[in-house]
Amino acid sequence: MSGRPAEPAEAGSSETLTPQEKRETLLSHLLALRKVLVISAAAIVAAFALVFYLCIDQLMNWIIEPIAARGIEIIYTAMSEALVTKFKVALIAAVILASPVIIWQVWGFIKPALYPREQRSFRVLFFIALLLFLTGVTFCYFAVYTLAVDFFLVQGDGLATPMLSIDKYVSFLFGFIVPFGIAFLLPVALYLTTRMGWTNHKSLASKRKYVILGIFVLAAILTPPDIVSQVALGVPLCLLYEAGIVVARLTKPRERE
Repeated sequence: MSGRPAEPAEAGSSETLTPQEKRETLLSHLLALRKVLVISAAAIVAAFALVFYLCIDQLMNWIIEPIAARGIEIIYTAMSEALVTKFKVALIAAVILASPVIIWQVWGFIKPALYPREQRSFRVLFFIALLLFLTGVTFCYFAVYTLAVDFFLVQGDGLATPMLSIDKYVSFLFGFIVPFGIAFLLPVALYLTTRMGWTNHKSLASKRKYVILGIFVLAAILTPPDIVSQVALGVPLCLLYEAGIVVARLTKPRERE
């Protein structure tokens, strides 16, 4: 019978620990979690200071470049809007910049609970998921976002003069590209469901037409209300679903203990 190796005698188990030992164990976990949160927050604060005081103007220019290149001027409609938007962009950039520290701290927190084989699987799966997310964001920004911008501008051409608020534009940009990154994690999600025994490649293939319909409905919800961005998200998701079926075919369900 398969199963995990027995825990060391000194570690004990939940059935043999005294109430005092349980409290001490819980306290040690909470202290470790607090350390993770404190170090991660400190890394974000430090990165925020660096981004805001050293390169926020260059970052803002890069963000508004797709609009500025089309001769459209960005405005702000409230006294604090420009500053608050800079804070928002700097915070997002700080989280990205501090992500290696955050990931290292989270990994150090969960690593003791995993066996060596599980640690290897987790590392591989994590980096695949990170690569897919970054691929989705990059694909969206360079291949889809400019098409969506052109589409919206063409729809308003001759009807009204574009006066884009900096806060709404930045919110639109991140609200556009982040769903693409999340959607590109579909093969990882299918691998996990197959590994857990919740589905298999035959079941996924038999539900293909329903999934395709659901994908385009989801694309309509996640993207702005235009056919270009919806198709641009829906088609890659369909391809990723097909890739997920291949992954599921190659994946064996985990043996139940």
